[in-house]
Amino acid sequence: MKLRNIFFASTAIVALASAASAVELEFYFPVAVGGAAADTIQALTEQYMAENADVAIEAVYTGSYADTTTKAITAVRGGNAPQLIISLSTDMFTFIDEDMIVAWDDFVTAEEQDNWIGGFYPAFMANSQTDGKTWGIPFQRSTPVLYWNKDAFAAAGLNPEVGPATWADMVDMAKALTIKDDAGNVSQWGVHIPSSGFPSWLWTGIVAGNGGLLADDTGTTVSFNSDAAVGALEALVALTQEDGVMAPGILDWGGTPKAFFDGQAAMIWTTTGNLTNVRTNAPFDFGVGFLPGLVQNGAPTGGGNFYLIKGSSDEELQAAADFVKWVTAPEQAAKWTIATGYVAPRPDVWETETMVAYTTDFPQALVARDQLDYAVAELSTFEGPKVTQLLNSALEAAITGQTEPKAALDAAQAEAEAILAAYK
Repeated sequence: MKLRNIFFASTAIVALASAASAVELEFYFPVAVGGAAADTIQALTEQYMAENADVAIEAVYTGSYADTTTKAITAVRGGNAPQLIISLSTDMFTFIDEDMIVAWDDFVTAEEQDNWIGGFYPAFMANSQTDGKTWGIPFQRSTPVLYWNKDAFAAAGLNPEVGPATWADMVDMAKALTIKDDAGNVSQWGVHIPSSGFPSWLWTGIVAGNGGLLADDTGTTVSFNSDAAVGALEALVALTQEDGVMAPGILDWGGTPKAFFDGQAAMIWTTTGNLTNVRTNAPFDFGVGFLPGLVQNGAPTGGGNFYLIKGSSDEELQAAADFVKWVTAPEQAAKWTIATGYVAPRPDVWETETMVAYTTDFPQALVARDQLDYAVAELSTFEGPKVTQLLNSALEAAITGQTEPKAALDAAQAEAEAILAAYK
């Protein structure tokens, strides 16, 4: 009996010593598309700790992307920074300017540089690398896609299995799908492209589909008032003012899926990160397609990257990097994609048995992946929040009819150039 007690006491001492010597990490993450994402992050974190007893990770849900960015900057300035965060890919230049992140290149081997960092989709790395270094690792990444209500298509005499391939197709279909009573009251709009919060993201897709780009890869130059951009904004405004197929005013981002579920809109543009939400809650069969372009296919990438935060020891940062290598590996990334609808950021994830079975049963999940062939980087510059808000304000002014599209974009371009001049 004494020996048995001594054994358990010794075991407890070893366990406590092991826990005390574990590398302790703090990890901030946002969730923009519902509870399943938070649950999955927590489950993956706990699985990693079970397999790596020398690492203790506290995963902290920090609210929205904006909340996470603000809390991370505040923590760094206050000297109590986490080791790891997920924040928007477009925050890269802001974090570099704040001198608060370290490059991943210092925490990978030459083989990992080629096979791990080199294994992510190039479209996602466009917002993750600059000046020859890798600053972000894609994880919670997305592109917007078009969803359509197959029942509404059938009721309008359209083929429910075929969504719009071009902008002109979308407008024609939306006219057939818009339902009005004799007094002109609309019960179902043909299309819903949200414009609250961050209208520049979806509009970047319209610009790309018109053959244009909003910024270069240096973070210092924007092209808000190019011919492609002006034409894209004119087309967006025309959906309401001329075509009569979209509700007037600023359309709510967060309420877009509900407008779809409730039959208020037959087609919507939103993130592929809503895919699982739509699959779970849509009371009808639905299709998923590329964003229809004015002259070509085009879409922005979006979503969040992993960033390593300055202020911790090399041992802690290496442990954080090792966790990210694990969580982005094929099997873990497959779990994340299936739970959330975010795009698996590496081709090898799609080759797993788990993902092959999932996409065989649910081929809509392949659309966002295939659209990456036509994807462009989301708008990202130094002084990013200020520059992006200038553009968002210009878009809102045009959408609400306060300013003509070209005048709004000319003003935003001039103000953005004044801000970015200091970085050239």
